[in-house]
Amino acid sequence: MLVSEAAALSADQVLREVDSQPAGLTAAAAAERLAHFGRNALRSHHTQALQVLLRQVRSPLLLLLAATATASFFLGERNDAAIIAVILTLSIGLGFFNEYRAEKATEALHSQIRHLALVMRDGSPQSVDITELVHGDVLVLRLGEVIPADVRLLSVSGLECDESAMTGESLPVEKSLEAVPASSALAELRCCGLMGTVVHAGTGTGVVVATGGGTEFGRIALELGERHPETEFQAGLRKFSMLLAEVAGLLTSAVLVVNIVLGRSVIEALLFSLAIAVGITPQLLPAVVSSSLAAGSRRLARRQVLVKRLVCIEDLGDIEVLLTDKTGTLTDGRIAFMRALAPDGTAGDDALLLGLLACEVTVGRSGAVAANSLDDALWTSPASAVARETADRYQRVAVLPFDHDRRLLSVLVDDPTGNRVLVTKGAPEAILARCERSPESATTLLDREFAAGHRIVAVATRPAAGLTTIAEDDERQLALRGFLVFLDPPKASAASALARLAGLGVTVKVVTGDNPTVATTVCEQLGLAAGGVMTGAEVDALDDDELRDKVATTSVFARVSPEHKARIVRAERRRDLDVAFLGDGVNDAVALHAADVGISVDTATDVAKDAADVILLEKDLNVLADGVAEGRRIFANTIKYVLMGTSSNFGNMVSAAGASAVLNFLPMLPGQILLNNLLYDGSQLAIPTDEVDAEQLVRPSRWDIGFIRRFMLVFGPLSSLFDFGTFAILVWGFHAHAGLFRTGWFVESLATQTLVIFVIRTRRSPFTRSRPSVPLLLAAIGAVAVGALLPLTPLAHTLGFRSPPARIYVVIAGLVVGYLVLIETAKRRFFAAQPAIPHVRERRAGYRIGRRAARFSVGHAISASRRPSRRTGGNQ
Repeated sequence: MLVSEAAALSADQVLREVDSQPAGLTAAAAAERLAHFGRNALRSHHTQALQVLLRQVRSPLLLLLAATATASFFLGERNDAAIIAVILTLSIGLGFFNEYRAEKATEALHSQIRHLALVMRDGSPQSVDITELVHGDVLVLRLGEVIPADVRLLSVSGLECDESAMTGESLPVEKSLEAVPASSALAELRCCGLMGTVVHAGTGTGVVVATGGGTEFGRIALELGERHPETEFQAGLRKFSMLLAEVAGLLTSAVLVVNIVLGRSVIEALLFSLAIAVGITPQLLPAVVSSSLAAGSRRLARRQVLVKRLVCIEDLGDIEVLLTDKTGTLTDGRIAFMRALAPDGTAGDDALLLGLLACEVTVGRSGAVAANSLDDALWTSPASAVARETADRYQRVAVLPFDHDRRLLSVLVDDPTGNRVLVTKGAPEAILARCERSPESATTLLDREFAAGHRIVAVATRPAAGLTTIAEDDERQLALRGFLVFLDPPKASAASALARLAGLGVTVKVVTGDNPTVATTVCEQLGLAAGGVMTGAEVDALDDDELRDKVATTSVFARVSPEHKARIVRAERRRDLDVAFLGDGVNDAVALHAADVGISVDTATDVAKDAADVILLEKDLNVLADGVAEGRRIFANTIKYVLMGTSSNFGNMVSAAGASAVLNFLPMLPGQILLNNLLYDGSQLAIPTDEVDAEQLVRPSRWDIGFIRRFMLVFGPLSSLFDFGTFAILVWGFHAHAGLFRTGWFVESLATQTLVIFVIRTRRSPFTRSRPSVPLLLAAIGAVAVGALLPLTPLAHTLGFRSPPARIYVVIAGLVVGYLVLIETAKRRFFAAQPAIPHVRERRAGYRIGRRAARFSVGHAISASRRPSRRTGGNQ
């Protein structure tokens, strides 16, 4: 059924149309419909091998090389064509294998991120995976949840929905049960809830009339497809690729022209030129990056960290400031009810009873469900057992649900004698502001409890004879009845986690809706660096520029609203810092969107999980510290490959281009160049396993194309210097003919460009103060050994090699040792003139463009990531 059709019918008519009832479906009926209609999902994250394979062969260079090899086959150069075909196949196969593994890692991550919905099944509320929703399910709508299907509303209580994802309207839409004509615009479906929209306030129930691709959101999403905005990491890779394309284009053109001028065949010259272009291009860079990210995702998953996309792992490493809530992060998160107090500080049984009456709790067969943490602690406390029995004798008439602007919840109840009373519960400041008067003892009591780090909820009442519904204006002229005291002690592991983050150069700041005294007390207990304290009211008093200056000296932000949180995030980012925000509530969604990296937890509200880039399965800052270190480790290893590839490849290809201009034969056959590149690249697939020096983890490191270019122009010529030395020795010392010359240079160039990783991988002294991983050591030595032994095998003639005398190997070994010593010396001088940590991005005038077009995703039902480009310049 279309939602517009459902809107034209009454709620009773819709229930009959979908064969359901207000008590919901039976489990058997739901299972039967699920089998018939399918899962409530738009897209799945199943890896498709064919798509991965096609991505490997779409390189224009590889396609042109394959076409040229095909042409050479038909022109009689069949050996070269066959060799090139085999090498291309192996190269594509390696890339396919590693990227396919990365895709499978992404699929595994998505399978662990679940969203649940509260539905009526067999007459009682049950939590089910949203992909299992079916037509006719009666869905309970709660504050902060993303509506996971199109529903026709059956009941509402102050229900408002944020429909900006569908209509573009920023203001929430008030919902009602009144049917509207089917011809009304989408935004006028006030009696319906749409998939992808968010419950902004209030509560309600609705019957599911459309799921998956049959929803309004589903039809739009399937038409638009899925496209992930570019991250800074991907932008850096793209810019790096453009740099290589420019260099490759210049070299290829020059070599092609020179070889044609020298009278060599066009096919031979073209194959050689293309081989040089492929040789200077790190073909397996995507595979190395994918392997690093996939391996990192597996390590993080073992540490209880899930990322929405693999590239988000690197974003974690960029974090410089972490803004986090307090509950569950710095505290245990297991809130316990301690006691109820009267306004004068004595025991307050009335306050306990009133607090239970104003609880947001749905009671099912298995007990209380869907309670917020404070209400859950109050409801399940043994101290409230007697009061719960008394509360059962009260009749609830109406509810005005909690929202983060009022910070209040009100209920209208009839007591056992028939008197109607308005009970209001909420933040002490909000309650006291609505009371006619309050004793001075109440203020003293609050100060004492806040100083002890306790959380306080106030309760108040007023007679409500004649009231049948509740509006905000009714929450006035209240009489203070007491306070409920809760304990949420500091987490035992939080102090060490804060120390770890500080060691990683991450500044942690607390952003909470709690009382400033409570937040400050918890920070002091954990040893968090003391700084200024700001409240939401003080944030309101500052303009954006003043706030940017003020946040630099502030470490605790208390009593803040969702809008305050977002402003604080933006103010920190305007200081040109990378900001992460950790939150789990509906009031955190705006700030999660505004941050460079949004972090939430698996138990968070749907809207918070959808707004986040990273999901923590355990709300522990130690877990987050693992993620930051892993992100920096992955980037450091990627840069090792980039620096080594651009310098040694550039040097070797310049050497090839120069030699081809002075020799009367090609210095290396096209197939040999590609084989050299394949062996070299294959050995570097072990780089993701490498160790990273501690100093590379203490600060974020980012793409710096200028640094990479300088590195290439310094170390590339040094590589060419030894290549030309090899040429001289081969020509004048060994009087090498074409076959022997190619063999000697093949072995020398492979050894130098492969083994140089052990020097370039660290700023320290290699092997003594910084040891490589065993897989990297074995892979590099193995690649060099294969290259050295190939000329001695039966394949030598086919590959164009000649068996060299033993003394050539001795000379090459000496050249390699000399080369590594020279590179180590040059490295020390080069880095002495660089910043403490290489490839740190240059600061730019202006501010980076933040995330703008966020797209909701409801777990597997709406599979869309909304990661936008970051740090791309411009004003925020």
